[in-house]
Amino acid sequence: MGKEIDFVNRDPNGLNDHVRVLFDEVLGEPDGAHSIKCVWNCAYKCFNCCKGCCYKLLTLLCGIPLALCWGCEFAYITFWHVWYVTPCMRLYMINCGCMQKFYGTCLQCYLQPLCEAYSYFFSNIRVTNYSG
Repeated sequence: MGKEIDFVNRDPNGLNDHVRVLFDEVLGEPDGAHSIKCVWNCAYKCFNCCKGCCYKLLTLLCGIPLALCWGCEFAYITFWHVWYVTPCMRLYMINCGCMQKFYGTCLQCYLQPLCEAYSYFFSNIRVTNYSG
């Protein structure tokens, strides 16, 4: 709450660069198909005015309720992670550590002697090339 609101740069992290829409990114007349300058100028002004007015009206009507909903949603997610997900992950990691020790002990007790016995058995095998 102590952080100042920047009223000039309202998207400092570029979260919504994908929805930045300018007139010349939406409408364009190819060479050989140009309208009268006053029509193009009027279309430019109408596009920008309508886009700006509609956005302001929608934010006026829906911005505060949606901000409230998103604030509640992120509060819920934070609560869920702090009080449920993180403790579950910690429990899982503790149990994995226990299972890792158990599995390691089983390998050391049962598999290691077998591998050593097989290594002694197979260590006396010699391979020679027979040229007949």
